[in-house]
Amino acid sequence: MKTTPVLRLFAFATAAVAVASADEVTDWNKILLQALITPPAVAAPLAQRPAAIVQAAVFDAVNGIERRYTPLSVTPAAPAGASARAAAVQAAYASLVHLFPAQTPTFDQERALSLAAIATGPDGDSSESIQRGIDWGQAVADAIWALRGTDGFSQAPPPFLGGTAIGQWRPTPPAFAAGLAPQMAYMTTWVIASPSQFRPAGPPKLTSRQYTADFNETKSMGSLSSPNRTADQTLYVKFWNSTSPAGFWDPVATSLAAERQFTLAEKARLLAHLNAALADAIIGCWDAKYAYTFWRPVTAIQQAASDGNPDTTADPGWTPLITTPPFPEYPSAHSCVSGAAAQILSRYFGENAPISVSSDGMPGVARNFSGFAAALDEVKNARVFGGIHFRTACNDGTALGSAVGEYILRHALRPAQPESEDQHGR
Repeated sequence: MKTTPVLRLFAFATAAVAVASADEVTDWNKILLQALITPPAVAAPLAQRPAAIVQAAVFDAVNGIERRYTPLSVTPAAPAGASARAAAVQAAYASLVHLFPAQTPTFDQERALSLAAIATGPDGDSSESIQRGIDWGQAVADAIWALRGTDGFSQAPPPFLGGTAIGQWRPTPPAFAAGLAPQMAYMTTWVIASPSQFRPAGPPKLTSRQYTADFNETKSMGSLSSPNRTADQTLYVKFWNSTSPAGFWDPVATSLAAERQFTLAEKARLLAHLNAALADAIIGCWDAKYAYTFWRPVTAIQQAASDGNPDTTADPGWTPLITTPPFPEYPSAHSCVSGAAAQILSRYFGENAPISVSSDGMPGVARNFSGFAAALDEVKNARVFGGIHFRTACNDGTALGSAVGEYILRHALRPAQPESEDQHGR
C-alpha cells in the first residue's frame, strides 16, 4: 500500500493520542484562541478578523463534504469520501499558518496529533479518506485567505489623530496613541450588506439631559478612586477588559454545544455564525466610531468647562479605572460584539440558558449568569464603571450588535433544504 503523509505522522504522534480530546472543531478553536494571545498577542479589537477567517474555513471545509447548509464563502466541492474531521483540522491549521507563521512549529505538532487521532480512534477514517479531507481543507483555507487578502485590512491609512473641537475625539493618556485601525471602518464585511448598514443615530448632544446623565454616571462610577464602585464591580471591569471577543464567547459556545451534543457540522456552523457576527459587529462598530469620532470620558470630564453644559463640572485631574483604548468612544466595541454574540447564542440555546464566561487573561475567574441579558448588562456596566465609556454608547452598541447577529442568522449558513430547519430551531 502506498505510504501517505498521514501514515508518516504516526512515528511520533500515535503515543500521544490517548490524551483526552473533545472533537476537531472544538480542539482547533482552542488552538486558535491560544494563538491569539501568544506573544505578540493580537489587540482585542483586531482579533476577530483572524478568528472569523479560521472558523469560516473550518465551516466551509466541513460543510463542503456534508453539504447541509449554504456556504459562507467557498462552494461545496469536496471529493467523494473525504474525511470531514481531517478537513476541519487542515482548514484550521492552514488558516493559522497563514495568519501566524511564527507559530507554525506549534501548529505542526497539533496537526500531527489530530490526524493521528482521526486515523487510530474507534471510528477512525481510512488514510485515503483522511488525505482527501486534508486536500479539501487546504483548498478551502487557501480560498478564504485569498478572499480576505483583499478585504482592506492591510491598507492602513495615515495616522488618525482626531481633532480639538468640543466633543471630538483626540489621543488620550497615557500613550496618546493615534486611532487604532481606522481602515476597519470600511473593511469588506462577512455577511452584512455594508459597514454602515446598522449605524446608530449617534451620541447625544452635549447639552442634552441624556449626555448630562451619562457624563455624571461615568464621572462618579468610573474614576480610578471612585468610592461608589463595589469590589465586585471593580473585578468585573477588569475581567471584561482582559481578552478578545472570541476569547470570551467562543468557549461559551463550545461548552453549550457539548452539553446539547451538537454534531461536528453543527459545532462548525455555530462557531462560524458566532465569529462572522463578531467580525461584522466590529466592522459596523468601527464605521460608527470613525463617523462620529466622539470624545472619551477622560477628555470630556477634564475639559467639561468648555462643553456648553452648565450641569457638567470639569475635573482636570480625573483618571479612569482602566486605560482608555486608542479610538473614538461611540459606540462601545465591547457592547457591539457582546450584543452580536448574545443574539447568536440565544437563538441557538435560548435566552435564559445559564452561562459561565471565563477569560484567558484572568485564569480562575468566571462570571456566571442566568441568561444572556444579564451578561449584556454586566458588559455595559463594566465599560461605564471602567471610566472609558458613556452609557448611551453601550446601549447603542448592544443594539447594533444584536441587529448584526439577527441579520447573519437570517441570511447566512441556512439549511440547504429551505423548507427544513435543523433540530435547534434555526
